[in-house]
Amino acid sequence: MKYNIKGKTYTYIAGIKDNNPIRLSFDQLSVHTFRLSFEPWYQAGYWDYSCVPHVLLDGDTVVANATVNILRVRWRDEEKTWLQLGTVMTHPDYRHQGLSRWLMEKIFEEWAGKYDTMLLFANKSVLGFYPKFGFVPAGEYQFHTRQLTRQTSKVRRLDMDNAADRELLLQKYAQANPFAALTVTAPTGLLMFYCTQFMKSCVYYLEETDMIAVVEHEEGVMTCHDIFGETSQSLLHLLSLLMEHDTQQVVLGFTPADVTGFTMLPLKTEDLTLFVLDSKENLFASHQLMIPTLAHT
Repeated sequence: MKYNIKGKTYTYIAGIKDNNPIRLSFDQLSVHTFRLSFEPWYQAGYWDYSCVPHVLLDGDTVVANATVNILRVRWRDEEKTWLQLGTVMTHPDYRHQGLSRWLMEKIFEEWAGKYDTMLLFANKSVLGFYPKFGFVPAGEYQFHTRQLTRQTSKVRRLDMDNAADRELLLQKYAQANPFAALTVTAPTGLLMFYCTQFMKSCVYYLEETDMIAVVEHEEGVMTCHDIFGETSQSLLHLLSLLMEHDTQQVVLGFTPADVTGFTMLPLKTEDLTLFVLDSKENLFASHQLMIPTLAHT
């Protein structure tokens, strides 16, 4: 559909993944803006219903976008639908012409009544933009522990280029994280966005407990982004099996339901602030939580 925005005509489309020319133009803008390509993810078959770019085109070229990412979330045994906005971007030649504002208003119009919570992460350059739409900053809290002793076990790094290992990851992901207070249960596409690209060397299978964990090790710090499966073992025990010889601290990428043995600290990031739409449900206003790191878009 065509719309006039400040005297210039643009074409608006929501949902572009199966339109090759528009998807590739969107990808080109994303690479230019964020150095981030979605094309490998699409070609691997993991771009699903849950990632919905809303684009404006000048002719055949995508010049602005705001993506709605649909997250299925479980909080205290209740299923929620969260919308996370991401890849909000405008081509440099089209900035300061009201395109992002127009897209935000269009998203509010089209998604009204279809979600419980809307949120996004913003960098310092746009901290004043999102409050105009009713978003408020939200603090996040992360859990750490130093009270673990490494234990040995059969732990195998999964090969994310191997179809059987990818299928094993998806099977365990379907069983969810049994230790998390706040769990993102879908989509699988977002999980695979991370695990087949940026974190493809960070997926481990604990053979004796039949669990899978996404773990990074860096300079004595082990970050357990998420852990999936069904088990009678404690989280602290499983973490001890994943530690390396030089691990001194363990950090969680999710909020544990049982905080015993953990220290909670405010989460500080260099250039990202979580914003939550204040007119909808805002769990962060009354609970000390964090968005699971594998759910960032």
